[in-house]
Amino acid sequence: MKILVSGGAGFVGSVCCAELVRQGHSVLVVDDLSSGHAAAIPRGATFHRCDIGNQEAMAALLRDNPIDIVFHFAAKALIAESMSNPGFFFRHNVAAGIIFLETLRNAGISKFVFSSSAAVYGAPRETPIHESHPKQPVNSYGETKLMFERILDWYVSAYGWTAVSFRYFNACGATAEIGEDHRPETHVIPLLLRAASRGGEFHIHGDNYATPDGTCMRDYVHVEDIAAAHLLALQVAEGAKAYNIGTGHSYSVLEVCQAVEEVTGHSIDVRKGPRRPGDPPVLCASPDKLKEELGWNPKHSDLHSIIRSAWHWKRSHPDGYISENQELVTFAR
Repeated sequence: MKILVSGGAGFVGSVCCAELVRQGHSVLVVDDLSSGHAAAIPRGATFHRCDIGNQEAMAALLRDNPIDIVFHFAAKALIAESMSNPGFFFRHNVAAGIIFLETLRNAGISKFVFSSSAAVYGAPRETPIHESHPKQPVNSYGETKLMFERILDWYVSAYGWTAVSFRYFNACGATAEIGEDHRPETHVIPLLLRAASRGGEFHIHGDNYATPDGTCMRDYVHVEDIAAAHLLALQVAEGAKAYNIGTGHSYSVLEVCQAVEEVTGHSIDVRKGPRRPGDPPVLCASPDKLKEELGWNPKHSDLHSIIRSAWHWKRSHPDGYISENQELVTFAR
């Protein structure tokens, strides 16, 4: 198939691109490189540096490149920033997203896979969380994801689209070539690995939550298993679907700290601080619907396996991706 991947230079998007290329699909990556890395885009994919909200540029690109389906990863995703600057998130994740959808519709494209988030649920009333759980986001990032899911529902009902929304829980881990390199980095596992490799401190944001050890609990899922779910979405033929991507088991921040120390053999200087706005105490998925309807089976999401893969990538990329002159990146890889 001919597949457009927005945000394909980001962490999850680039791993998904690599798997699509490996399976023989034609992959067109669109990314503005505001947070992604050109070095993460796999060879075999064609790359165009472009903002999805630039309707004229995207329309021209689509005229020259017929597309069967779109995988939409591009988004602003820093939770803390979404609390302090919500307008920025609504502009990029919703307003620009609608322009993108209209550009696709004008080009005759009607199949869409959306990178959503567990943040749509907010603080859960019960765990594990099923897709039918009430949606009450506690940060504007989650609100933008929920709004976009609802917009897609209307495109399905009004225009006959097929749309699949994947609600990620905590994406993590690495492949041999692709790992997490966010700038700034806010994710627990890469921050712990940085502390393990450099001897720095790791700060826990809150240790007085209603959890067994007082720290937040999260469901961690390997990025390769997330990519596998996206490829299964190619079999969805009609309608609007939403699926959780998680394992059904959550770990506290302190448990992840211990696991990182076990995998790396390094002790970590853990410091406890105040809570961070917008963090639910517990997030744990029910992946039953994804397993039953699409046959998804996570193969890489054991916590120690996740950490080992990320640690291997960290040791081979101690400073993340090699800095490239992104102003000059206009290549087809």
